[in-house]
Amino acid sequence: MDGDTLYSIGDLARRTGLTVKAIRFYADRGIVPPTDRSPAGYRRYGIDAVARLDLVRTLRDLGLDLSTIRKVLDREVSLPEVAAAHAEALAVQIRTLRLRRAVLTAVARRGSTPEEMDLMHKLAKLSEDERRRLIDDFLDTAFGGLDPAAGFAGIRSSMTPELPDSPETEQVEAWVELAELSQDPDFRASVRRMAEHHAAERSHGDATTLRRDSAAMVRDEVGPALAAGIDPASPEADAVVAAVMAQYAQVFDRPDDAELRRRLLTRLEAANDPRWERYLRLLAVINGWLAPESLALVYAWFIPALRARIPR
Repeated sequence: MDGDTLYSIGDLARRTGLTVKAIRFYADRGIVPPTDRSPAGYRRYGIDAVARLDLVRTLRDLGLDLSTIRKVLDREVSLPEVAAAHAEALAVQIRTLRLRRAVLTAVARRGSTPEEMDLMHKLAKLSEDERRRLIDDFLDTAFGGLDPAAGFAGIRSSMTPELPDSPETEQVEAWVELAELSQDPDFRASVRRMAEHHAAERSHGDATTLRRDSAAMVRDEVGPALAAGIDPASPEADAVVAAVMAQYAQVFDRPDDAELRRRLLTRLEAANDPRWERYLRLLAVINGWLAPESLALVYAWFIPALRARIPR
């Protein structure tokens, strides 16, 4: 093909790979107008029609509508402007599709009822502000009215999910499950109890000094016992319990007596809620954090060991 030759629709079809019907369709809508007509009235096209048709096919493959394509070809709008707007529209569609896929995947995995599916769909569609309000309500229930000096501002922040603008499917699934969990009245009460125990611990002694968390004390002492296969009911477990209690007593400047052991037992029993560990794991997925360490085995070993060693 050269610049002066005019070509039939059939020629264009062979050159572009489009069908004659498609080229005629674009011509009828003014997207690829003919340069001239033959004496018999057949349309004839110049070489620029090939470039226009190649661009039309590319833009159609990218999902642009014919009206927008015509504006691009007629230079009413620039191609970069159209590309940017279309990319943003696609981003919205992708987010929507990810939300739908996450809900459907969760429904299939859980065997959910229609009512549960409806709830999951509503949770997945919440805006950022709506998600924030939902979580703030949960955290207010957990920490509202407790002593601010207990460090709850930092704890609240560490418990707040931040779903990305373009989340992965597993992040959406995690958000839906976490949102459902946060609305569970029994779980809310459980977290409130943990917060109250934390506030009570902080209120004893000098709350300005850095303290090791009781869970960390237990983990560090029980870990080797678990690795060694020590039975929590065996005499060998006495030393493990004593080591934990020695640290706990030192922190609160109190003797290791039955009252202190009951206090620690109550704290650990409140913390030993599998839903709490699940919340933290879901939170890590949503926020892109490393998965938290599980303390389930540590608690399962130490709680009965401690309970058996509280004087009656």
